[in-house]
Amino acid sequence: MLGGAAVLAVSAPLLAACAGGDDDVKAPDAGTELSPSADVPVGGGVILGDDNVVITQPTEGDFKAFSATCTHQSCQVVSVDKTINCDCHGSKFSITDGSVADGPATESLPEVKITVKDGTITTV
Repeated sequence: MLGGAAVLAVSAPLLAACAGGDDDVKAPDAGTELSPSADVPVGGGVILGDDNVVITQPTEGDFKAFSATCTHQSCQVVSVDKTINCDCHGSKFSITDGSVADGPATESLPEVKITVKDGTITTV
């Protein structure tokens, strides 16, 4: 009986880690300057690890921002090309709307509201 309880005590936190994204992931405060818009390539994006944000530019002049924390197991995404990519388990997300392009993630990346003014991308 005690052996089963020990296995449950060890496996419960591991199962919780597989349950999905981290509810404690926070966006930067409103007014935080994130990046010069010139640094975000068209058809790709940049990851700002210190701010936990990925900024994309799906088409010329159309900037989007999302949490850089994968919704599968809370790893940070590592690259952006035609998709936002998490190397932990291979999830890929759309650069247009953060939706899942390829699992195992099942939830979109949360959007971060931004504005672009005078060549600077800032949170709203």
